[in-house]
Amino acid sequence: MSRVTVSIDTHVHSDDSYDGHEPVDLILEHAAEIGLDAVVITDHDVIGESKRAAEIADEYGLIGIPGVEVSTAHGHLLAVGVERMPPRRRPYDETVAWIHEHGGVAIVPHPFQRSRHGVRERNIPVPNREDEAGESDASTERVGVEANGGVDDVPEVDAVEVFNAWLFTGYRNRRARRFAAEHGYPGIAASDAHHLEYVGRAFTEVEIEGRESVDAVTADDVLDAIRNGTTRVDGRRAPIRMAAKHYVGAAGRKSGYYARTGAVRSVTAARRGIAEVVSTVRVAVSQGAHRAARVLSWVT
Repeated sequence: MSRVTVSIDTHVHSDDSYDGHEPVDLILEHAAEIGLDAVVITDHDVIGESKRAAEIADEYGLIGIPGVEVSTAHGHLLAVGVERMPPRRRPYDETVAWIHEHGGVAIVPHPFQRSRHGVRERNIPVPNREDEAGESDASTERVGVEANGGVDDVPEVDAVEVFNAWLFTGYRNRRARRFAAEHGYPGIAASDAHHLEYVGRAFTEVEIEGRESVDAVTADDVLDAIRNGTTRVDGRRAPIRMAAKHYVGAAGRKSGYYARTGAVRSVTAARRGIAEVVSTVRVAVSQGAHRAARVLSWVT
């Protein structure tokens, strides 16, 4: 059977996010240039620009996949492949279930890092979870067998972000890898980029079966592959593999992009200025002619 591998950064923020800085058009242009096949815009609790990015992704030769980083009652959660904004501030397991009901995959981002709203391990829904000593509070009791009538029908996440570029060699990346391995979850690597030069610094290679080329791969193919666990993480090698294109290229693209958009603004401003000047001249000429006529009337 034919198969193809696609490279995807599943965790990128645009300027639609309160802490993002780059427009989606520039992010897509950069992602295509450095060799990614897809990039998911996952802004905080807003999905408008992510949906637009997914709609225009094919213009850049990319696979369009919408997504969002939703704030749950227990920490952040990536909803990848959804077309609507999930309810905010709901329990983690309920949000996972909502994502599944709407055709998406639920990925745990930067787990266990509370300073960045990462979820605590005890709040990630897994089957047969035993209450930990001293942690049998209400939030803990929501997940596991007891919260589901003794049946292992738990709304499990689909993957865990085991390599987040903001935690490049951090303890919590290693802990996330151990957690994913212990529970059999696919591992995901992502940049969590808020600036252009970090897009693709960490990414995931997803193996797609039954496709002859990347051009034939759909968003549903990628989502299914993540669910099936045919993923490989790539983060440590990314700065070496993509260094030249990452940093020099990003700087050049930003300059070019803002020069283009700035030029458009400049032309508009210039046209407005010319119109104002013409209007002022017309008024001055009219006033001058009127005053000249008055002077002539006095002389004659």
